[in-house]
Amino acid sequence: MAILIIFMQEGKLIFPELSYKLRGIFYKTHNELGKFRNEKQYCDFLEKEFRDAGLSYKRELVLGCSFDGERPGRNKIDFIVDDKIIIEVKVVPSFTRENYKQAKRYLVSGGKQLCLLVNFGTDFCIIRRVLNPNNEARIIRRSG
Repeated sequence: MAILIIFMQEGKLIFPELSYKLRGIFYKTHNELGKFRNEKQYCDFLEKEFRDAGLSYKRELVLGCSFDGERPGRNKIDFIVDDKIIIEVKVVPSFTRENYKQAKRYLVSGGKQLCLLVNFGTDFCIIRRVLNPNNEARIIRRSG
């Protein structure tokens, strides 16, 4: 099985400490609520956990237009934490290409480097790191 590791030019993960803290919150959320809630319920719980952890965040933030002529309000993210990481919450059997395209669209529109795509709709919490396609990054594949 191949492991996908995403690095920036310097050879370091993007926002590793904050990502680690957020992953703990996501796992706690899934452990507490299970897989049968709706997206808004998970977001309510996440908001409480972000507050309790002292994290700076904004919920349901509308990003600017990504191209000339786009109607305002088309790009609304679930959360942005520390004005660095976009959080997109899903409750689906599995991620689709559209989920990844949506995350990339949010990254480009918001001018951010990293989106954590989180799925609570399965037996285990699934978290995917999505990078802004306009930023230079290397993808290294290792077998293991």
